[in-house]
Amino acid sequence: MRLQKCFIAAAAIILAGPLGQAQQTFRVATYNVENFILEPIQNRPLKKPFAQAKIVESILAAKPDVIALQEMGKKTALIKLQATLKAKGLDLPYVEHLSAFDPAIHVAYLSRFPFNKITRHDNESFLLNGRRLHVSRGFAEVEIALGDYSFSLITAHLKSKREVSVADQAEMRLQEALRLRRIIDARLKANPEMNFAVLGDFNDYYNSKPVKALVGRGKSKLIDARPGEKNGDSGQNRINSKWFPRNVSWTHFYGVEDVYSRIDYILLSPGMARELDRANSWIPVVANWGHGSDHRPVVTTFVAKASHAAAKIAKRASVANRFG
Repeated sequence: MRLQKCFIAAAAIILAGPLGQAQQTFRVATYNVENFILEPIQNRPLKKPFAQAKIVESILAAKPDVIALQEMGKKTALIKLQATLKAKGLDLPYVEHLSAFDPAIHVAYLSRFPFNKITRHDNESFLLNGRRLHVSRGFAEVEIALGDYSFSLITAHLKSKREVSVADQAEMRLQEALRLRRIIDARLKANPEMNFAVLGDFNDYYNSKPVKALVGRGKSKLIDARPGEKNGDSGQNRINSKWFPRNVSWTHFYGVEDVYSRIDYILLSPGMARELDRANSWIPVVANWGHGSDHRPVVTTFVAKASHAAAKIAKRASVANRFG
């Protein structure tokens, strides 16, 4: 009997996760680091030391376990950022850097947790006006397991609003969003309860066609985490409950027109949305944040619950120990 109880207790610890708990809290962030380029390419300016330092300060304020990055330079720049964060006390030992069709800027991840699986969507394309175009930055997809709980992240940096000669920028952005939505639909078809987040710089507003395409509708609709500043704002919009709350949730500043807007998102599958801790999700307020980037980080916190099977074994272990 004693051996049986020991086995049950050990199984409960293993299935409950590396911390030996039925629940784990983890934090996911996204951040466009605005041309974090440290080596000459395409006549782009190199990231100045003061700007690099402000990026580090902003990430430290976010305290992420996993962070998706946009506008990252070469992998050497990512490794330098990783080393600087570690020296400041934030160790994110696992990296993923995706190179697609944009030679200068990329999407990437830094993570405290190892990646169970990496899927590089680095050759996505679409037809527009009879012409084959590519998703410039691609989509980076990673899967992470925390004991019995797993989740996936897909980060994207959609086409900017800058006009280009090859096609209409808005149509290009919409087509990129539709390509990404096909990946989302495939994941939900395979597992409607899958835990995943689609996050990054979508370069458009919530009611725009590209973001609406990503959000979707019906049972496969994604949930907008939409955190805001921790400044005391709370509750629904009391003027019109159908509108978004009037909390401070902007993520980007466009200096040419002096406009603040929300174009960076963390969209959640129905399964993962159930574990969102809204009270501990926020946009960090960092003095002189704009010295680092024209974007601000978006931070979400989740409470991962063990699967039903793991919870059942943990309960049996508790009963066995209580009456042993």
